[in-house]
Amino acid sequence: MSCKCGSERIAYVSAKCSDMCNVSIGAKELNDCVPRDMGIGHGDYVEFSYCLDCGQIQGEFPLEKTDLEGSEEEEDPLYGYQSEDEN
Repeated sequence: MSCKCGSERIAYVSAKCSDMCNVSIGAKELNDCVPRDMGIGHGDYVEFSYCLDCGQIQGEFPLEKTDLEGSEEEEDPLYGYQSEDEN
């Protein structure tokens, strides 16, 4: 695997955070499992590769609008976004 910059120095990161992942986009915040639609893993694991020379995260970009960006729900300050069934 090589980066778009030409470097072969690609690091792979895998970390288990279960449901303790915090993601924010602007003023919206999620405190839950790793979101599947952000290119950083999903479920219990944060997983991504990045270039040690230029710092670029490897993957297919640009991504479509994420669920977090499209959410119009009210945010619970302690637990992030909740579905209507949970409110």
